[in-house]
Amino acid sequence: MRAATAELLWVKSFLASLGVIHVKPMTLFCDSDAAMHIAKNPVFHDRTKHIEIDCHFIRHHLVNENITTKFVRSKEQRADLFTKALGIGPYTYLRSKLGIGDITIPT
Repeated sequence: MRAATAELLWVKSFLASLGVIHVKPMTLFCDSDAAMHIAKNPVFHDRTKHIEIDCHFIRHHLVNENITTKFVRSKEQRADLFTKALGIGPYTYLRSKLGIGDITIPT
């Protein structure tokens, strides 16, 4: 989440340098309830000590409303289409979510 937040902030800054101003918070989709709760919860536990800096970074941008988080089920993760070997069912489903047609069907 920290890396994605940093990338979103960079894109927003880049667009601002081109004159495109975006004032609304950017939505960060995450399929981990635990990561979202840790990012929003100011109380740290022993198990999260190694990720404290990342949590502070994300929480800072959540509080300042630069980003918002939204839960997305693992089956709905569209990025999996580009990053994982999927079976034909999940592949076809995610491809349709992106609006990509079947290139093997003759026109």
